[in-house]
This record gives sequence, structure tokens and C-alpha cells, in this order.
Amino acid sequence: MGQRGGARRAERPYGRSGGRRPGGPVPDPRPGDEPPPDPDTRRISHAWTLVRALPVLLVVVAVVYDCLTPPQFTAAPLFTAAPLVAAPIFSLRGTLLTGVMTLAALLACRLRFGLHMGIGSITEVATVATVVVLAVLINILVRRSDERLASARQIAEAAQRAVLPEPEGRIGGLAVAARYEAAQEGAFIGGDLYAVQDTPHGVRLVVGDVRGKGMGAVAAVAVVIGAFREAAEQETALEAVAQRLERALAREGTRREGLDAFEGFTTAVLAEIPHGGDVVRIVNRGHPSPLLLHGDGTLFTLAAANPALPLGMGELGSWPDRADTADFPLGSTLLFHTDGLSEARDGRGNFYDPAERLAGRTFSDPDTLLAELAAGVGRHTGGALADDMALLAVRRPPAGDGVP
Repeated sequence: MGQRGGARRAERPYGRSGGRRPGGPVPDPRPGDEPPPDPDTRRISHAWTLVRALPVLLVVVAVVYDCLTPPQFTAAPLFTAAPLVAAPIFSLRGTLLTGVMTLAALLACRLRFGLHMGIGSITEVATVATVVVLAVLINILVRRSDERLASARQIAEAAQRAVLPEPEGRIGGLAVAARYEAAQEGAFIGGDLYAVQDTPHGVRLVVGDVRGKGMGAVAAVAVVIGAFREAAEQETALEAVAQRLERALAREGTRREGLDAFEGFTTAVLAEIPHGGDVVRIVNRGHPSPLLLHGDGTLFTLAAANPALPLGMGELGSWPDRADTADFPLGSTLLFHTDGLSEARDGRGNFYDPAERLAGRTFSDPDTLLAELAAGVGRHTGGALADDMALLAVRRPPAGDGVP
């Protein structure tokens, strides 16, 4: 490959620069070793069960109160609360049945002991009937809002598949897995990105993180991935691919407004795995270093020998990119990630260290590795990610694996 400045081997074992290396291999969890149920999940389930039972409980309490107190005391507030509580959580039929049950219970209480309906009782019944009608209308509005939200989610999923498509499980003889965890609840895509492509020059990939949030970040993601798809096919050198991305983001920066017009940038790491080769070439533009997990659990951090500025900051300095080269033997896995993984914090502010958590462990496939990472980060942060997290794992299957 025609690499400017020459290629350097940059395979650095985790632990040589202040890290801690576990004493021995840790076996993968067995399929039967399921983690204990999450206490928070149990509490949420119990609370939801209580909420769904609340309309019936309100009616029961109202009936008991009305039967045990003198006629001048009324449980009308409890009767009116029942259908209102049912409206946002029950179906239309459930809300209507709750309203009918509430009216029937109120009428039974008012007619008990053969008493005639006075003006006060008629007013109470009319009030509850009005609330039942309002509860039905609220239920209809809530259901329509849910339908609109579901439609918006479907559109968001379609946008994610278009901008950030899920890579195939097998690309160029390599096993590939990707995972995206959005920090914002209900979001499907943000400023993190990944792409893998089989090209005449080998399997090429990019993982990046756009500064910023919202639609501006999503637009930049689309620009980077689009430029990568084209450059990965056309450019013979990985360094040239990085330069194409730089120019594409520079053009995008001229169309941005406000703060992004001056400070927009994207950290990225690009990699190239030649067909049939046992090495990986990496260009790092200010992104967290990839990790290399060998089949025996040995872990290496592939730190850049010549760190470079992120993409989109070319106006601050100009120098040629230089690719580092590392061994990529059979049975090993490359892990690329964004800082949403390495900067995830627990309640005490401690960062999640993927190298420390993975060193000494073995995984049968990339999907298992990413699932374990996502679960570990969830436990570390208590399920509250502060930033989006993109993960990409590429495994070179061992001999005899049968991967085409």
C-alpha cells in the first residue's frame, strides 16, 4: 500500500503504561448462569401493577367509606378519581368499563337502604358521569398521541437504517458486529457513527464521534459516512481516505451556522484489513484507541504513534496522515468504540475502563463481546448513559471456522 510517511507497527499490550492486568483468563459466563433479577426492574413492575389496580381500589374504598359514614358524608372525590386514573393507562374499553363500574357503585350507594335520590345525590351522579365522559375523551387523545409517537419512532428507525445501516455479520471473511446505545431515551441515532465496507483494497471501516447533538450532528454523520463509502472504494491508501473525509467535513462546515461553523469537528479512527492478511492498518484522528483481543485473552491497546487532530480541524494545522500497522492474527478481535464507552461514569464519578474489564477474557464471537460490554456499562452507570455509545467489533476467525 502506498502509505505516506511509512507504516509503523503499534501493538501495545494493555498494562505497560500504568494499567492493571488481571492474573489469569476469566471464562465466559455459561449459558445457564443468568444474572439475578434487577431490583430496580422488580420495583418498577410492582409499582406498575399497583397503578393498574388503583382505579378498582379507589372504587372499593369509596363504597366502603360511603357505607360506613352518615349520609351527609360523601366519597364523590374518590368516585371521580377512578375513571381519570384509568384514562391514561387502560384501553378505551377498559376506561369505559371503569366508568360504568364507578357509576353503578355510586348509584348503589345512593340508593342503599331504600333512600330516595336527593338533589345532592343527583348532582354527585351527574358530576361522576361528566368525569367518565371526560376520561373517555382523554383516553382517545392519549391513544392518538401514542400512535403518533409510534409513527415517529418508525420514522426514526428508518432514518437510522438509512444513515447508519447495520453492517452484515460477515464481510470479507471477517465476523462483524455493531451496537449503538443512545444516551437520550427514545432516541435512535445521534452523533456517533460506524461503517464497514469490503473494497478492492481490503475491508475498510470507520468509527467516529461528531461534536454536538441534534440534527446538525446527524447531518455530519451522514456526510462522513457518505464520503467514506465513496473514498474507501476509490483511494488506494488509507491516509487518502482520511483526507477525503477531512475535505468533506470542511465543505459541511461552511454550511453550518453559529458555534458549529467555527468549532465543528469529528474524532474518527479508520482501519484497513487487507484480504488474506494478518495485519491491520490504522489512522487515528483524535479518537479513543482501538483494542485488540487475542484468542487467549491477551489484550493490546493500539495507541497511535503519531496522534493527529480530529477531522474538520485542518485549518489549525496541516501534516500528512501516517498509518500505524499492528498484527491481527487468526482468532483475534478488534474492538472500536466511541468515548461514550470509555467515559461512562458510575455514581462516584469513576470511568468505565474497557481494557481493564476485558483483559484476560475470551469471547466466542463479536456479538457476545458487544452484548457483555453494553451490559457492563449499564451496570456501571446504573442505566444512565451521559453520552451516546457506538461499538464495532471485527473478528478474524480461527482456521477451520468455516467463514467464507
